[in-house]
Amino acid sequence: MMKSGSAGAARLSAKARLFSESVIREMTRHALAHGAVNLAQGFPDFPCPEEIKEAACRAIRGDVNQYAITWGAKGFREALAAKVGRFTGMQVDPEREITVTCGSTEAMIAALLAVVDPGDEVVVFEPFYENYGPDAILCGATPRFVSLRPAAGEGGAGAWTYDPAELRRAFGPRTRAVILNTPNNPTGKVFTRAELEEIAALCVEHDCLAITDEIYEHILFDGHEHVLIATLPGMRERTITINGLSKTYSVTGWRIGYAIAPPALTAGIRKVHDFLTVGAAAPLQEAGITALSLPDAYYHSLADLYRAKRDRFVPVLERAGFRCFAPSGAYYVMADISGLTKLDATAFALELVRDPGVAVVPGPSFFSKPQDGRSLVRFCFCKRDETLDEAARRLERWASSR
Repeated sequence: MMKSGSAGAARLSAKARLFSESVIREMTRHALAHGAVNLAQGFPDFPCPEEIKEAACRAIRGDVNQYAITWGAKGFREALAAKVGRFTGMQVDPEREITVTCGSTEAMIAALLAVVDPGDEVVVFEPFYENYGPDAILCGATPRFVSLRPAAGEGGAGAWTYDPAELRRAFGPRTRAVILNTPNNPTGKVFTRAELEEIAALCVEHDCLAITDEIYEHILFDGHEHVLIATLPGMRERTITINGLSKTYSVTGWRIGYAIAPPALTAGIRKVHDFLTVGAAAPLQEAGITALSLPDAYYHSLADLYRAKRDRFVPVLERAGFRCFAPSGAYYVMADISGLTKLDATAFALELVRDPGVAVVPGPSFFSKPQDGRSLVRFCFCKRDETLDEAARRLERWASSR
């Protein structure tokens, strides 16, 4: 008989033993411990729009404080469908094709659990947002990785590319889905229409799904275009589009995400979502209606804001000795540290958070093989200018003392 408190009772599942905690959130804890400037976790340190905050307060004072419909309040779903149609031309049925979730993170795992069986294969571009690997493990899938590689000596547009032949080899008889994130975290790559057409053709050929993370859709630079793969020929019926309020409206703590999918897939996603979290916060969905109705000028100013922050911060990193791959979208910079140190990225990040006191994410957390990210770190620049300037002072002092 097993004794109370023995090792057997404390045994983790085989799935839970296959992945670690979030390195991004771990680096935030290190930043707090060392009083570092947190350029690791991608949350703005400035306020969200005042009208959105006021809408949330009105909702709470108006007693919108009980459960919404499990898959999302009707008014929010209708506002979301209207906003999607306005920006993409895609007509979405708010009653049968939208599931509101607790952030886009939950939307992704709910979607995968709803459509992927153990033994299926899922194609993932890497470097990838760190959740995608554990998500595949939790639903029993085998990930097939396709490398995004920086073009030698280049930054900016077109710096991260993939080999079309490698992409084609990743698809096979067991492929159930491809996970796509554009604009991409961590690289800042914006997939072009031609690239998306190539991916779409493979999805049609292999009768598989595209599960797309579009959370940075409005943060684009240098004339780049965000193309929703669901709008391409043959893809409307085989795409699950995932998004949320977090990045566009600077409300990462609200945890309001959503998945848009054809009715048959939505039915499955809604069932999984119901038993994962029941539902997203009702008053924040109500406030989301205000967010989704902001004028076009808001989205233009958002992109301009982050372009200016990118252009302010990348030269700082370059002067400190980092080799940067300037992003075409989102609000991250991948940087090569090989010219600065013989340490691997994990050791370097732990050193940097202590002195000069700047927190970054080590590259291995974005790769299936940690050694592939050993010379890379990720900075985020979704911060107040004062925060970026303080990071700049620390990095410049650190660089001059080396």
